[in-house]
Amino acid sequence: MHFPDINPVLVQIGPFAIRWYALAYVATILLGWRYVVSMVRNEKLWAYRPPTATPIEIDDLVLWLTLGVIVGGRLGDVLFYRTALIWTDPVEILKTWHGGMSFHGGAIGVFVTGLIFARVKKIDALRLGDLIVAAEPIGGFLVRIANFINGELWGRPTTVPWGMVFPDAGPLPRHPSQLYEAGLEGVVLFCLLRWATHRRHWLNRRGVVLGLFLVGYGLIRISLENVRAPDSWMPSFPFGLTMGMMLSTPMVLIGAWLIWRGLKEPLPPAFAEEEEHLAPDAIAASDGPA
Repeated sequence: MHFPDINPVLVQIGPFAIRWYALAYVATILLGWRYVVSMVRNEKLWAYRPPTATPIEIDDLVLWLTLGVIVGGRLGDVLFYRTALIWTDPVEILKTWHGGMSFHGGAIGVFVTGLIFARVKKIDALRLGDLIVAAEPIGGFLVRIANFINGELWGRPTTVPWGMVFPDAGPLPRHPSQLYEAGLEGVVLFCLLRWATHRRHWLNRRGVVLGLFLVGYGLIRISLENVRAPDSWMPSFPFGLTMGMMLSTPMVLIGAWLIWRGLKEPLPPAFAEEEEHLAPDAIAASDGPA
């Protein structure tokens, strides 16, 4: 299969270009904001603990997180993947419209700005984190689709029937790893977190949804690094490791600890009783034919 001829620029008005990549971030912020506000307003999710933030506070939080995503994502890309830019072309670091945003850097930026916001507003940081990550897969899907449109972050050479020949990637068919990531980091992870928030009501357990996101994303990213081509300028790490694998491993460990901690935390008796009723249902659902 040949890569479809998709113009990464949606609209060009003189020197100004509106790119699909930029629109993916704008849509992520807007859709994620409204999704989190809808959860805060959904009384069924907060039967045992009130929401940690009001809709107005979530409105204020959006600006903080936007700054964290942009600054953290760009600096993370430079520090983790293109360190040479610091001394060879530092001006290029400011040109975010050229692409080059690291998920892990953006995650650190969101963590820092979210933590500062929680302290300023005197909000429980773990419960705020539960809300933020519940909406993150929206961006995971949209940004990876934008990566595909840009013809970047392609996969390793492959012989599978859906292998794709990407521009500037040589003549060999490659895994469309951007689409794999959009499906797993976006759709699958969103469904998993939606199950946790709306079915299991784990927004009432501090840090569990956050931990589930960290474990889920980390395992997905580690597995997909096996089909995603590493950047050509990156060094060869031992044991077949990649930078994405090494950055994702701490996420899995921290996430597992948060889940363990949150599930051990005492809860109001009424919520504990509801969880006992939910658990058999979940087990029964998983006992169906494979």
